[in-house]
Amino acid sequence: MFINKLIDSLTSQGWYVWDSFLTLSDIQMIKQCLPKTLQDARIGHRGSLQGNKAIRGDQTVWLEPEMGEPVVHYLDKMEQIRQELNCQLYLGLRDFETHFCRYSKGGFYKRHVDNPKGVSRRKITAVLYMNELWQPNHGGELVVYDQEDNHLFTLEPVAGRMIFFMSEEFPHEVLPTEKNRESITGWFLTEKVL
Repeated sequence: MFINKLIDSLTSQGWYVWDSFLTLSDIQMIKQCLPKTLQDARIGHRGSLQGNKAIRGDQTVWLEPEMGEPVVHYLDKMEQIRQELNCQLYLGLRDFETHFCRYSKGGFYKRHVDNPKGVSRRKITAVLYMNELWQPNHGGELVVYDQEDNHLFTLEPVAGRMIFFMSEEFPHEVLPTEKNRESITGWFLTEKVL
Protein backbone atom coordinates (compact mmCIF):
# COMPACT_ATOMS: atom_id res chain seq x y z
CA MET A 1 0.00 0.00 0.00
CA PHE A 2 2.70 2.51 1.01
CA ILE A 3 4.84 1.54 -1.97
CA ASN A 4 1.98 2.58 -4.28
CA LYS A 5 1.72 5.91 -2.45
CA LEU A 6 5.48 6.33 -2.89
CA ILE A 7 5.26 5.63 -6.64
CA ASP A 8 2.26 7.94 -7.11
CA SER A 9 3.82 10.76 -5.12
CA LEU A 10 7.23 10.55 -6.83
CA THR A 11 5.42 10.66 -10.18
CA SER A 12 3.11 13.57 -9.33
CA GLN A 13 5.26 15.83 -7.10
CA GLY A 14 8.73 14.31 -7.00
CA TRP A 15 8.82 13.54 -3.25
CA TYR A 16 7.09 11.45 -0.59
CA VAL A 17 7.16 11.38 3.23
CA TRP A 18 6.66 7.87 4.65
CA ASP A 19 6.00 8.05 8.39
CA SER A 20 6.73 4.91 10.47
CA PHE A 21 8.95 3.48 7.74
CA LEU A 22 10.79 1.64 10.54
CA THR A 23 9.78 1.03 14.15
CA LEU A 24 11.69 2.51 17.08
CA SER A 25 12.90 -1.00 17.87
CA ASP A 26 14.30 -1.38 14.31
CA ILE A 27 16.06 1.98 14.64
CA GLN A 28 17.58 1.11 18.02
CA MET A 29 18.87 -2.21 16.66
CA ILE A 30 20.52 -0.48 13.68
CA LYS A 31 22.18 2.04 16.02
CA GLN A 32 23.67 -0.83 18.06
CA CYS A 33 25.41 -2.09 14.88
CA LEU A 34 27.16 1.20 14.14
CA PRO A 35 30.77 1.96 15.09
CA LYS A 36 31.34 4.53 17.81
CA THR A 37 33.86 6.47 15.72
CA LEU A 38 32.59 8.29 12.62
CA GLN A 39 34.44 10.24 9.92
CA ASP A 40 34.01 13.95 9.19
CA ALA A 41 31.76 14.21 6.14
CA ARG A 42 33.20 15.56 2.90
CA ILE A 43 31.79 17.21 -0.20
CA GLY A 44 32.59 16.59 -3.86
CA HIS A 45 33.05 13.38 -5.82
CA ARG A 46 35.87 10.80 -5.90
CA GLY A 47 39.11 12.70 -6.64
CA SER A 48 37.64 16.07 -5.63
CA LEU A 49 36.40 15.03 -2.17
CA GLN A 50 37.22 17.56 0.52
CA GLY A 51 36.15 18.56 4.00
CA ASN A 52 34.41 21.92 4.35
CA LYS A 53 32.84 22.64 7.74
CA ALA A 54 31.48 25.97 6.43
CA ILE A 55 29.14 23.92 4.19
CA ARG A 56 28.64 20.64 6.02
CA GLY A 57 29.13 19.75 9.70
CA ASP A 58 28.14 16.11 10.13
CA GLN A 59 30.03 12.87 10.63
CA THR A 60 29.26 9.69 8.69
CA VAL A 61 29.93 6.01 8.23
CA TRP A 62 28.92 4.00 5.14
CA LEU A 63 26.55 1.12 5.92
CA GLU A 64 27.82 -2.36 5.12
CA PRO A 65 26.07 -5.75 5.51
CA GLU A 66 28.93 -6.90 7.77
CA MET A 67 27.70 -4.49 10.45
CA GLY A 68 24.94 -6.90 11.43
CA GLU A 69 21.50 -8.33 10.74
CA PRO A 70 19.55 -5.10 11.46
CA VAL A 71 21.60 -3.29 8.80
CA VAL A 72 21.08 -6.20 6.38
CA HIS A 73 17.32 -6.02 7.04
CA TYR A 74 17.34 -2.28 6.21
CA LEU A 75 19.41 -2.80 3.04
CA ASP A 76 17.08 -5.63 1.95
CA LYS A 77 14.06 -3.37 2.41
CA MET A 78 15.69 -0.69 0.28
CA GLU A 79 16.55 -3.29 -2.37
CA GLN A 80 12.88 -4.29 -2.57
CA ILE A 81 11.96 -0.64 -3.05
CA ARG A 82 14.65 -0.25 -5.74
CA GLN A 83 13.20 -3.19 -7.67
CA GLU A 84 9.65 -1.83 -7.35
CA LEU A 85 10.73 1.64 -8.51
CA ASN A 86 12.38 0.08 -11.56
CA CYS A 87 9.37 -2.10 -12.27
CA GLN A 88 6.88 0.76 -12.17
CA LEU A 89 8.89 3.86 -13.14
CA TYR A 90 11.57 2.39 -15.47
CA LEU A 91 14.32 4.50 -13.88
CA GLY A 92 17.18 2.09 -14.54
CA LEU A 93 18.24 2.08 -10.89
CA ARG A 94 21.18 -0.31 -10.55
CA ASP A 95 22.32 0.11 -6.94
CA PHE A 96 21.80 1.80 -3.57
CA GLU A 97 24.47 3.47 -1.43
CA THR A 98 23.84 4.73 2.06
CA HIS A 99 25.49 6.12 5.16
CA PHE A 100 24.63 6.95 8.73
CA CYS A 101 24.95 10.66 9.59
CA ARG A 102 25.31 12.37 12.94
CA TYR A 103 25.10 16.13 13.39
CA SER A 104 26.39 17.28 16.78
CA LYS A 105 24.98 20.45 18.37
CA GLY A 106 25.40 23.33 15.95
CA GLY A 107 25.79 21.01 12.95
CA PHE A 108 24.15 21.93 9.64
CA TYR A 109 24.37 21.32 5.89
CA LYS A 110 23.93 24.34 3.63
CA ARG A 111 21.62 24.26 0.62
CA HIS A 112 22.79 21.78 -2.02
CA VAL A 113 21.69 19.24 -4.62
CA ASP A 114 22.60 15.57 -4.15
CA ASN A 115 24.68 15.18 -7.30
CA PRO A 116 28.14 16.73 -7.56
CA LYS A 117 28.58 18.98 -10.60
CA GLY A 118 28.81 16.98 -13.82
CA VAL A 119 27.64 13.75 -12.16
CA SER A 120 24.06 12.48 -12.38
CA ARG A 121 24.12 8.94 -11.05
CA ARG A 122 21.99 9.68 -7.96
CA LYS A 123 18.33 9.60 -9.02
CA ILE A 124 16.33 9.25 -5.78
CA THR A 125 17.43 10.36 -2.32
CA ALA A 126 16.09 8.53 0.74
CA VAL A 127 16.57 9.89 4.28
CA LEU A 128 15.51 7.92 7.36
CA TYR A 129 15.38 9.87 10.63
CA MET A 130 16.48 8.23 13.88
CA ASN A 131 15.80 10.93 16.52
CA GLU A 132 13.63 9.19 19.08
CA LEU A 133 12.87 12.15 21.34
CA TRP A 134 12.93 14.96 18.79
CA GLN A 135 11.18 18.20 19.85
CA PRO A 136 10.55 21.37 17.79
CA ASN A 137 13.24 23.32 19.69
CA HIS A 138 15.89 20.70 18.78
CA GLY A 139 16.33 22.12 15.25
CA GLY A 140 17.93 20.07 12.47
CA GLU A 141 14.90 20.23 10.18
CA LEU A 142 15.19 19.45 6.47
CA VAL A 143 14.18 22.40 4.29
CA VAL A 144 13.32 21.59 0.67
CA TYR A 145 13.20 24.06 -2.23
CA ASP A 146 12.15 23.94 -5.87
CA GLN A 147 14.49 24.68 -8.79
CA GLU A 148 13.72 28.42 -8.50
CA ASP A 149 14.72 28.38 -4.80
CA ASN A 150 11.14 28.77 -3.59
CA HIS A 151 10.57 27.12 -0.19
CA LEU A 152 8.42 23.99 -0.60
CA PHE A 153 8.31 22.54 2.90
CA THR A 154 10.19 21.99 6.16
CA LEU A 155 10.33 18.47 7.60
CA GLU A 156 10.94 17.55 11.23
CA PRO A 157 13.51 14.73 11.66
CA VAL A 158 11.23 12.44 13.72
CA ALA A 159 12.34 8.85 14.36
CA GLY A 160 11.01 6.34 11.83
CA ARG A 161 10.12 8.97 9.23
CA MET A 162 11.58 8.53 5.75
CA ILE A 163 11.57 11.06 2.92
CA PHE A 164 12.17 10.11 -0.70
CA PHE A 165 12.77 12.77 -3.36
CA MET A 166 14.19 13.09 -6.86
CA SER A 167 17.84 13.87 -6.21
CA GLU A 168 18.43 16.42 -8.97
CA GLU A 169 15.15 18.31 -8.67
CA PHE A 170 15.14 19.54 -5.09
CA PRO A 171 17.83 21.71 -3.49
CA HIS A 172 17.69 21.21 0.27
CA GLU A 173 19.45 22.02 3.52
CA VAL A 174 19.68 20.83 7.12
CA LEU A 175 19.09 23.63 9.61
CA PRO A 176 21.46 23.97 12.60
CA THR A 177 20.66 21.44 15.28
CA GLU A 178 20.52 22.01 19.03
CA LYS A 179 20.87 18.30 19.89
CA ASN A 180 22.53 15.31 18.27
CA ARG A 181 20.62 14.63 15.05
CA GLU A 182 20.90 11.19 13.45
CA SER A 183 19.74 9.81 10.13
CA ILE A 184 20.52 7.34 7.39
CA THR A 185 20.86 8.99 4.00
CA GLY A 186 20.97 6.94 0.83
CA TRP A 187 20.68 7.22 -2.92
CA PHE A 188 19.27 4.96 -5.60
CA LEU A 189 21.86 5.01 -8.38
CA THR A 190 21.90 4.51 -12.14
CA GLU A 191 25.33 2.84 -11.94
CA LYS A 192 26.78 0.18 -9.70
CA VAL A 193 28.91 1.21 -6.72
CA LEU A 194 32.47 0.01 -7.29
